[in-house]
Parts: sequence; C-alpha cells; structure tokens
Amino acid sequence: MDDAKNYIINGLMKGYEAHSFGLFLTKLKNDETPIGICGLLKRETLDDIDIGFAFLPQYIVQGYAFESASATVNYGYINLNLKRIVAIAIEENLHSIKLLEKIGFHFEKNMFLLGGKEELMLFGS
Repeated sequence: MDDAKNYIINGLMKGYEAHSFGLFLTKLKNDETPIGICGLLKRETLDDIDIGFAFLPQYIVQGYAFESASATVNYGYINLNLKRIVAIAIEENLHSIKLLEKIGFHFEKNMFLLGGKEELMLFGS
C-alpha cells in the first residue's frame, strides 16, 4: 500500500504538476466501476509525449480501451496542441498493438528505453 501511495504522490501527481496531464481513471458510465487507466505521459526516456493505458482483464477487447484511447489522443492534439504522440508496446501485446493501429498509430522502430532490458516497439501518430 505504501508503494502504491508513493507512486501516486511521487510519480503521477508530479507529472500533473510538471506537465498538466497524466493518467486518468477509466470507469464504466452506468455505475462508475473502475476498469483501468488511460492518459498521456512524458517519460524522460522518450522525446515525445506517449499514450499509456491498462485495463483489468475482464474489460479487455470490449471497446473501452478504444473509446478512452481515442478520446485521450484527441485531447492531446486539440486541448494540448501536441504535434505528435507516440506509444510503446511489447511485441507480444497484440491487443495493444491492434488498438494503436486502430486509432491511427503506425509502427516506427524497435527500441529500448534508457536503462531498459526489454525491447519495445515504438508507434507514432
């Protein structure tokens, strides 16, 4: 619990303070059940702002990620005047890759985040 609290305070909250954006809670409209997160991030290891999302397993492949990711990208371009948004995914995460392609992202290159050991795919829009 302390680790989660520290992550929120020293990670997510600092991101909002520094950039005025971050990850948002995604919840069902009818009863406000939390189902995941989606938002924009500024990682030190990427030149551009990237979209991040994660959903509870029972809510994957039901359109919720598409709806929230589409709205997040539109928010970035329209409200934040971003010129470019990127995304990263591991090759095995086919659901995320299909979603990114569906919302207009295209594969650019394989890469490693600074200090990272896992190869990632970089997508741009």
